[in-house]
Amino acid sequence: MSISGYTYLCRFDVLEEGLPWRFEVEGVPVSLILSEKEIFAIHDVCSHSAVSLSEGEVEGCTVEYWLHGSRFDLRSGKPLDPPATRPVPVYPVQVEDGCVYVDVVTRNDR
Repeated sequence: MSISGYTYLCRFDVLEEGLPWRFEVEGVPVSLILSEKEIFAIHDVCSHSAVSLSEGEVEGCTVEYWLHGSRFDLRSGKPLDPPATRPVPVYPVQVEDGCVYVDVVTRNDR
């Protein structure tokens, strides 16, 4: 099964609450995160420095990158703390038949 415009990432049942997974989708680094029973897909590179957000700590609807402590909102990609000042892209996610798909072309820049 596939969804037009979306790329298959993994089965839903392999995701663990608060544990980010890193994927490359069409050359785009994506961090996939299950948090508070929602699945989020956020660009996996911090906008402040080249650090992988999938190595960060998840709390609620935020991910904190470990190098400088900036947190990003998983829904919008907006930074919540300095030193990061620029948002990172977030991507639409669909779950169908127990499979997780992401669309890295149609970004949700809110």
